[in-house]
Amino acid sequence: MDFIEPAVRVFLGIFFLMIGLQFAARTLGLYARLGFSQINYGRPGAATWWHRQTFNLFRSAILVVCLARLGLDLDPWLGVFPALYHWPVLVTGVILLLASFTAVNYLQAYMHEDWRSGIDGRHGSGNLLTGGPFGRCRHPMFVSVMLGQLGFFLALPSAFSLVCLMAGVLVIVRQAREEEKALARRFGDRYEDYRSRVPRWF
Repeated sequence: MDFIEPAVRVFLGIFFLMIGLQFAARTLGLYARLGFSQINYGRPGAATWWHRQTFNLFRSAILVVCLARLGLDLDPWLGVFPALYHWPVLVTGVILLLASFTAVNYLQAYMHEDWRSGIDGRHGSGNLLTGGPFGRCRHPMFVSVMLGQLGFFLALPSAFSLVCLMAGVLVIVRQAREEEKALARRFGDRYEDYRSRVPRWF
């Protein structure tokens, strides 16, 4: 199984590079068709603005670290946990990352033109999605992203990935609350009824 560790190392570099390229391509394609950006930071200094900045910071750090690990031995600096750094844990992490990638792509396709990243106060979708995956969980996209964050920690069990996991979960939980406030303001009783029937997470 000596080949698994370097294979996972290469996988992480390629995976996060492709995630970045796919997200950028999807955003640009939607902008070209619809004439506005699906990415919404919110008012500078507001909670949602800080959530986006924090998420971008950690996403960039993860990409840089995973690419740098292809040629440099950064693991001592990342605080790798030897007790977890074994092939069954690494492979589990890869499986969770792939599951997260699949789920996120499915959800973005399911949402289609209703997909937004952040709270869009100007071009918000006219639809309140309550069926399909949204009939089982109010934030299936966030659950899928958190699954990927857990997968990254297992694929690179270290102090670095643990901090990324904790920061990512904290930002997502806080963002979910902000988005629910915005949805309640926009859809009123319809959203309150939905919120009473469907759990936030599970």
